Amino acid sequence: MATLATPPPRTGLVVVQALRRKHCAECRGGPVPLLVPDNGAPRCLDCADLGHLVFLPRGDTALTRRAREESSLSAVVVRFNRRRSRYERQGVLVEEAALARAEERCLADAEARRRRRVRDARRRAAEDVRFTDAFAAEIRRLFPACPAERAREIAAHASVRGSGRVGRSAAGRALSEVAVTSAVVASVRHVDTPYDRFLMDGVARHEARRRIAGTVDRRLREWRGTG
Repeated sequence: MATLATPPPRTGLVVVQALRRKHCAECRGGPVPLLVPDNGAPRCLDCADLGHLVFLPRGDTALTRRAREESSLSAVVVRFNRRRSRYERQGVLVEEAALARAEERCLADAEARRRRRVRDARRRAAEDVRFTDAFAAEIRRLFPACPAERAREIAAHASVRGSGRVGRSAAGRALSEVAVTSAVVASVRHVDTPYDRFLMDGVARHEARRRIAGTVDRRLREWRGTG
């Protein structure tokens, strides 16, 4: 009978998903998919007195936590990853009644979680509006002749959450002059010059920027009120 390597020590009982065909060292049954290491010999769940438990795959953290809380007996299921040379958690074994109670608890607070997500989304939306307003105000302070609607458009574009644009950088969130000016320059470059057409025609980026530099500078001086 082949021996079964014991996984690293963990809190509680550990059950192993077999990678190869293995039989129980006690009842000779098998091959079985789940085995319990016992002094180097594999035992099936029934012989290890765990046969009445049901398998809950990993993935739902709340359900797993609650199922283990509800179950008087549980075990962690692991599988050996040959590529990484380590055991990795696959789920848990819990009592069937405990899993049912855990599922009921998760369903009971699903509406509360939904309302929390809605509140969080509204809060983030309000924060985004305030930040866009502040960004537009800073554009108008640095470029007082910039039309208010254009300043708002630039701010809205630069400050989209998760966009990675300059408005969402650390400097942008701090409303630094460099970041705000960069957002304005980018807008002028794409909206008020043939820069995008140059790129589509295959002009190198640095050459396209050189060609439009005069137009950009004139627009910035105009909006600063110095042109």
